Amino acid sequence: MRRPPQTASLPLAAALGALLGVSAAQAAPATPRSVEYAAEVGIGTEYDSNVSVEEVDRTSNEGDYALNLDLGVEVSRALSDQVDIAATYDLSQTLYREFDEVDRQTHILGADVSLDAGAVDSGVSLFYINSRLDGSRFLELYRLSPYLSGFLSRRWFARGAYVYSEKAIADRPERDATTHAAEADLYYFRRGLRSYFNVGYRFRNENARTDRLDYRANSLKLRYIHRFDVFSRLAKLELAWRYEDRDYRSVTPVIQDKRRDERHRWRADLEVPLTVKAAVQFYYSYGDYDSNYTPADYSQHLLGTRLVYLW
Repeated sequence: MRRPPQTASLPLAAALGALLGVSAAQAAPATPRSVEYAAEVGIGTEYDSNVSVEEVDRTSNEGDYALNLDLGVEVSRALSDQVDIAATYDLSQTLYREFDEVDRQTHILGADVSLDAGAVDSGVSLFYINSRLDGSRFLELYRLSPYLSGFLSRRWFARGAYVYSEKAIADRPERDATTHAAEADLYYFRRGLRSYFNVGYRFRNENARTDRLDYRANSLKLRYIHRFDVFSRLAKLELAWRYEDRDYRSVTPVIQDKRRDERHRWRADLEVPLTVKAAVQFYYSYGDYDSNYTPADYSQHLLGTRLVYLW
């Protein structure tokens, strides 16, 4: 399913399809196609070494086990040779064994319109996110993002986007904020979709209702994806590193200084197919959050597994 930060846009998905040998005529017929549907359901469990709520700088410094449930639905249609539209809905639920006060349920509604203009594709995506903690209102976020993408050569693919978002956090109006961001991604296909690299950069300027929470951030990411045969089916390994440097614009009263955060995240994911439509996933991530503001200075390990079924 198409989730805001992680999942490829429609033009990118089409371009990756081209790498597999799908021609433009095959990918987009001259007349509108019928509506296509896709769905995904998953269940899994994970251990979190430091249960936290990152949006409000709250950490427990204690670990807990959680049950994760998720569901995703996508409806798409090609309106013409050049234009595709899609709508998505995602639901996720995290249930902790001990920290039930941060049990989290998130709903994501998405829409995407893309235009294949030949060498350069373009489009716009819109997402609405509603997240609840322990059954109570917590976070609402709107996200609008126009984007451009295209192949630079047979092996190199680029994507750029502007992102505007508005968020509101219940009972914490000082954290309500608007954000402007610019993103750039570069893909190198070493062996097509079997093996490729992705490097990305993002600049983000967040303007909160309270000056002490305004910040500018520079982010980097590096991903490597490798697919390999396991009993005649393709398994997938993904290794990722993400870095973010946040520079807060005003003094934080409790530390009598401007806050500065540096965040490193490492993650490894392994997906092993069980059948054509079912797979088991394993993942581990480590986060190192360095800050001169004590509540935001911590480390975190996540270890989990998930069973997923698609149709």
